[in-house]
Amino acid sequence: MNIIITGGCGFIGNALSLFLKKNLRNSKILSVDNLSKSYSKFNQKLLIKNKIKNKKIDLGKFNSLINLKFKADIIIDCSAEPAVEISRKKINKVIKSNFLSTLNVLEKAKKDKSKIIFISSSRVYPIKSSYEKFKIFKKLKKHQTFNENSNLTGQKTIYGLTKFASENLIEEYNYSKNLDYIINRCGLISGPGQYGKVEQGLISLWMWSHMNKLNLSYIGYKGTGEQIRDVLFVDDFCKLVLIQINNFNRFKNNLFCIGGGSKNAIKLKKLTDMCEIITGNRLKISKKMKTSIYDIPYYVTSLNKINKFSNWMPETNLEKGLKEIYKWMKINQNKIRNFF
Repeated sequence: MNIIITGGCGFIGNALSLFLKKNLRNSKILSVDNLSKSYSKFNQKLLIKNKIKNKKIDLGKFNSLINLKFKADIIIDCSAEPAVEISRKKINKVIKSNFLSTLNVLEKAKKDKSKIIFISSSRVYPIKSSYEKFKIFKKLKKHQTFNENSNLTGQKTIYGLTKFASENLIEEYNYSKNLDYIINRCGLISGPGQYGKVEQGLISLWMWSHMNKLNLSYIGYKGTGEQIRDVLFVDDFCKLVLIQINNFNRFKNNLFCIGGGSKNAIKLKKLTDMCEIITGNRLKISKKMKTSIYDIPYYVTSLNKINKFSNWMPETNLEKGLKEIYKWMKINQNKIRNFF
C-alpha cells in the first residue's frame, strides 16, 4: 500500500508517518511538507531515520502536487496552518495553506484514484455555540458535547472557515468525481512530539512552561482559567487511523467527530495543577482579562458515532498522557530549545 501524508513534518503528520510505517506491513509512505516550521527539519530527520522520504512541496501553490510521480492508494491530508490567531492576521497564507492545499490533494487523488483521509478541526463549529454549551455546562454541571449534527451556522474564525470549506469541497469531489473519503473532525490532540510552542496547543505549552519555569497567563474570561477542552493523545489517534485504513469501506464517505471525550475533558486551572504535580514546579500565573474574539470557552467531543462504527475508544487518560509528554520533553529538552 502506498500512502502520501501531507504535513508529514508537522506534529500529527509526523506521528502518523512513524506509526503507520511501523504498523502497516509492506507499506510505502511518502511525506509531503514544505518544511516551513522551525521544528520541521528535526521531524524530517525522524522520518529519514525510519526510511521515510519527505518531498518538499508548497501545497499552497496551485497544482503543486499533481505531477508528483508517487501514486498513492490513500492520501492522508494533515497539512494546515494550525494557529487560530494567526488566521486573523495572515488570511491569504491560511487560505492557501488550509484550503488550496486540500484542492491540490483532491486533484492528485482524482488523477491517481486515491482515497482520502482528511484531518479537520473542531473549530468548524461557530464560536457562539461554545459559549452556549459552556453556559449550560455551568448550570447543569454536566458536559455538553459537540457531535456531527451540531449547529454549523455562524462565525468560526478564518482557520475554522478554511477547514469547513475543505470538508465541503471533499464532499463535492465525492459527489461529482466519485472520490471516497473519511473526514476526522478533531479537537485538541497532544502528546510526545510537540515542542511547547503556542501554535501546537495549550497542553505542550503548559507542560514546557512549567518544566522550565516560564511565564504563563490565564488569558480572557476574567483570568479565571475556567476554559474547558477535551484532550486526545496522538497515539490513540494514530490507532484509529490505522483501523480506518484497514477497514476503509466500513468508514468511507462519512465524517466523524474525534476527541478525548468527556472522560478526558479538563479545565485550564486543573491542567495547571497536574503540571505542577508532574514537574514539581509551581508558577505564579498572571491574569489577562481581555478575551480574544477568536477564543472559545468550551469544547468537548461526542464519540457516539465513531463508537457505532468501531470499538475504538481513547485509551490514554490525562495523567498518563501528561506524564508521557513530560518524559519526552525531558529527554529532548536541548533540541526543543533550538526551536524557540
